[in-house]
Amino acid sequence: MNQHTDYAAMFKALGDPTRLRIFQYLRSCCCGRAAVDEVTGDARTLLTMTPTEAPSVGEVCCRVTGSEKITSALSVHLKELRTAGLIHMERRGKHILCTVNPRAVALLALYFSQEPEGSPQSPSPTSPKETQNNDCC
Repeated sequence: MNQHTDYAAMFKALGDPTRLRIFQYLRSCCCGRAAVDEVTGDARTLLTMTPTEAPSVGEVCCRVTGSEKITSALSVHLKELRTAGLIHMERRGKHILCTVNPRAVALLALYFSQEPEGSPQSPSPTSPKETQNNDCC
């Protein structure tokens, strides 16, 4: 997969309100911190939560949906987040624990902190006449 495909998968997964709530909840659980190296622009993990401290799927379900029973819909949402690389899931005994992928968080932070490719460094004001003759929006 290329970088644009990876970003598209993450944005698609976060485009659903329930998945976004799940992701926000997991991020709020101190599930790890990610940072972007200011010199190289690389995403790196600074600290990750140990799986024994991570919430279980049942806890995520209870917190996000208010239900104590894990539904098939919640399982599908978790699978989408995992497939997009946004979360990790790990079986510990009879529980499945969920953590945010700090690398994915760092990549998203990097995406939003960079100038878009091909964009001018400083936009210059254009008159309405110039805008009409320009083929690009």
